[in-house]
Amino acid sequence: MSSGPNLLLFCCLTGSWFAEAQDCGRPRVQEDRIVGGMDSSEGAWPWQVDIQMESGGHVCGGSIISESWILSAAHCFPNRFDISSYIVYAGRLQLNGVNLHQTSRRVVRVEVPPGYMDPHGGRDVALVELHRPLEWSDHIGPVCLPDTASLFPGGLSCVVTGWGNIRDQVPVPGVGTLQEVRVPIISQASCQQMYSLNPQDQDQDRIQIQSDMICAGFQDGGKDACQGDSGGPLVCQVLNGSWVQAGVVSFGLGCARPDRPGVYARVSAFAGFISGTVPGIRLYGGAGAMQGGVSLLCGLMGVLLLY
Repeated sequence: MSSGPNLLLFCCLTGSWFAEAQDCGRPRVQEDRIVGGMDSSEGAWPWQVDIQMESGGHVCGGSIISESWILSAAHCFPNRFDISSYIVYAGRLQLNGVNLHQTSRRVVRVEVPPGYMDPHGGRDVALVELHRPLEWSDHIGPVCLPDTASLFPGGLSCVVTGWGNIRDQVPVPGVGTLQEVRVPIISQASCQQMYSLNPQDQDQDRIQIQSDMICAGFQDGGKDACQGDSGGPLVCQVLNGSWVQAGVVSFGLGCARPDRPGVYARVSAFAGFISGTVPGIRLYGGAGAMQGGVSLLCGLMGVLLLY
């Protein structure tokens, strides 16, 4: 990055970003967040949901995208025609504690992109319809979704949340408080290069980072999503303060291993699938954050340079 005057480069958005973004990606409870694999605050991530099986407990995470729809991962629903046992909990902070603000809904429909086979092949998203709409509150609200033009460049700092393991085979302890960790986006080329290192990994030849995937984490490892976080959101904050979902937790090799960053379904790649399935959904034309002295926000109209 240049050490000269800060350069604010952004593509001007249509007015709908700033007008409509108030309806999504804006937690009403503004508390300090603890990053780096620590407990989340009550109401900090109001779009996070806990997807459970009626008899088997926590299965996956997901994110609220409208009153009646959840975004999650396709591999969380191995048989999308047998969904009677799924329960979605919104407004939840603790898996095993008291949640005064939670509500639950049954699942009536799950849609996955045509051609989905397994996470390594891509297309690992699911749209989950609830049996009745959610009601917005200080602890329940939607995340913003990007359109196909939105960019999430390498190095962009984002946050992944979930109730998954805190290490390989180590579940979240105690009452099971929702965890959050800040991780940078890794470019597709860099991610593919990392997964090509250390050939002792038996699966390394199978991992191909597809165009509908996005990676996040550290080359040295140490911070990552893990088992049980699948389907949960990777969100990035834009200049107006809203949080936009860049990815859906899909897969990795182990948890937080060197040269094995988390792989996510790239939400912007499924804009058409989402808008064609969820009635009235609004997709937004940009994503951005501060990167050193440069703030990049890609949108729909024009370019402004401010010094």
